[in-house]
Parts: sequence; C-alpha cells; structure tokens
Amino acid sequence: MDIKRLQVLVIDALEDVKAQDIRIYDTTHLTSMFDSIVVASGTSNRQTKALAASVRDKVKAAGGDIVSMEGENTGEWVLVDLGDVVVHIMQPAIRAYYRLEELWGDKEIPLAEAKGGKETRRAGARKATKPSMAESGQASAAQTSKSGSKRPAKAASKVAATKTAKKTAAKTAAKSAAKSGTATAGKSPAKSTGKSAVKKTVKTAAKKATKHSAPKRAATKG
Repeated sequence: MDIKRLQVLVIDALEDVKAQDIRIYDTTHLTSMFDSIVVASGTSNRQTKALAASVRDKVKAAGGDIVSMEGENTGEWVLVDLGDVVVHIMQPAIRAYYRLEELWGDKEIPLAEAKGGKETRRAGARKATKPSMAESGQASAAQTSKSGSKRPAKAASKVAATKTAKKTAAKTAAKSAAKSGTATAGKSPAKSTGKSAVKKTVKTAAKKATKHSAPKRAATKG
C-alpha cells in the first residue's frame, strides 16, 4: 500500500478513538526497516488497546497488512507494525520516559501534510459540487431572460385572441342585423300591398252596388 495512503488510514483510526498528541516522523534517512513512525498517547490501558485495535481494523479493511502487534496485554505501550509504518501508542508517563521523539523525531511530518491527500480530495469534491458565483449568476440571468421572453409572448397572444374575438362578434352582429332588416323589409310591403288591394276591391263593389240601386229607387218613386 502507498505510504501516504497508509499514513492517512493510521491518522483516521487514531482520531476516531480520540488519540492525543499525534506525531509523525520520517525515518527513511535513519533506517531502511520502515519509512515512518507514528507516536500517539492514550489516557488509559483501555484507550491504548482501543486505539491499536482501531488502527488494525481500518488498515485491514483497506487491504493493508498487519505485520505484528505487541503490548496489548498491559496496554501501557502498544506497538502496531504495518511494514512501512510503525505505530507506537503509549500512555503519557511511558511516552515521557522513553522519549521516542528524541530518537526518531529530527524530521517531523506535519499532521496537516500527512492528511493532505485526503483533505485535498475533499476540497476538490466540494469545489466540483458547489457552483461558482459566476455560474449561479449566469443561470439566474438565463432563467430571468426565459421568463421575460415568455411574458411578452403570452401578452401578445392574449391581445391577438381579444382582437379576433372582437372581430368575430362584430361580424356576427352585422349578419344578424342584415337578416332582421331584410325580413322586415320583405314583410312590410307585402302586407301594405294586400291591404290596399282589399280596400280598392271593397270601394269598387260599393260603387257598383250604388249604381244598380239608384234606378230602382227612381222607378219606385215614379
């Protein structure tokens, strides 16, 4: 397993169980047996054992190898050998007495640097998922332009529909008025013509009757 990946796994495992004063040292210039050591403190036997178990389980789950574990019985100083990385988990009094930092610690690796691969991946993922202000501004401007273009189109369609409805209503009214006027004009002359013809017939018949009755009256008087 890559040394950087292994260091990140060890730090995560120690932080999960609240290890104190985690330090990492590069040892490649001092020995060829391992590349780095990690020193961390646990406040009790139980915590040091839990820290060692957390390191073992996390490295195994990631496919790493556990070379050996020592000191689990007492829990004062538990050593976890991972091949390229050796982890020393110690209680504060034991750590102060043996002072491993003075033996191996002339080239310390900052904790942030050791976790840099993980933090860089997280930051990159956040930047990729979070849109920039320019992108969000462009998106909002596009939405505004779309809504603005839709509103005039809707207003224009409403005006056109209103004009069409008015024209249709005017045509219908004109047709109905023309029909009613034609019907009235057709009916009125017929009625007046019929009435005048009847009147003339009655008058003519009355005149003829008067002419025939006049001689008879004259003969009677004579």
